[in-house]
Amino acid sequence: MTRMLPLFDPMWASLLGGYRVPFDPSKALSLLEQGQDAWKDLWQGLHHQGDVGEASYAAVPHLVRIAAQAELRTWNFYGLASTIEVERHRRSNPPLPDWLSNDYDAAWQQLQRLALRDLPSCDDALTVQTILGALALCKGQAKLGALISDLTDSELDELVNEKLAWDELYGG
Repeated sequence: MTRMLPLFDPMWASLLGGYRVPFDPSKALSLLEQGQDAWKDLWQGLHHQGDVGEASYAAVPHLVRIAAQAELRTWNFYGLASTIEVERHRRSNPPLPDWLSNDYDAAWQQLQRLALRDLPSCDDALTVQTILGALALCKGQAKLGALISDLTDSELDELVNEKLAWDELYGG
């Protein structure tokens, strides 16, 4: 059965977030839908040091729905959705609930379409990186998606310079 949890549903109050306590992201999602910045609340409530919960999973279809209506999608959208998807595979996190799996999968299919549409015109390095990580996740490449999504600039420099001998091959 396909059922996106409506933002006004009282079930939100019982779903666990990243701190393994109930977290209701519906207010922050509503603010985001109204064009307000609610990313900090969503990042803090839906993910904490590798932990996610059912509220995190249930937020993803809404994040994608809201992002699809927006003119511009930033690294926050791709980064948070990717973080939730990467951490979903961690054994210590709860499985995706059956009642949510169809909507969650459909959201990732739509996210892929958005990413492919956004990538050609995106110039922001962090957004490009999070789009590429999200695309890897969309294609079932969890390890590659995690690597791309989580690399910092200094880690990327280290990887490129040390592992790929960039300086030796390309002179700097």
